Amino acid sequence: MSHERLVVEADGASRGNPGAAAGGAVVLNPETGEVLARAGVLCGEASNNVAEYRGMIEGIDIALSLAPEGSIHVRMDSKLVVEQMSGRWKIKHPDMQDLAHRARELIGSHRVTFEWVPREDNARADAAANMALDRGESYREL
Repeated sequence: MSHERLVVEADGASRGNPGAAAGGAVVLNPETGEVLARAGVLCGEASNNVAEYRGMIEGIDIALSLAPEGSIHVRMDSKLVVEQMSGRWKIKHPDMQDLAHRARELIGSHRVTFEWVPREDNARADAAANMALDRGESYREL
């Protein structure tokens, strides 16, 4: 199934901040609202910000595999990650610099936009991150 546009909802969870951390992502068809994929990626001991980046990267990676020629709209409740990936804020922390570099390499010339959303509008991605923590393993459900 080919898609012209996908939405990625991404989040991170850290139990301790820093502590046991995971990123989560949900990929949606924006026309129907259908969940096309769900994933959680364990980050080891990390900050919530690192987990947010990891969830975003996982979501973009899945979306690009589903729509290699399509555009992607990323929705996150992390203003820090949204502003950094949009180029409006500097990235000072070395771990986040590395993750942002990895994300930009993954994005390449693809059309990817970023939007901040309130935490309550990001429950699916939060649940995906917490599911990885609860399971004690990364997962992808396509």
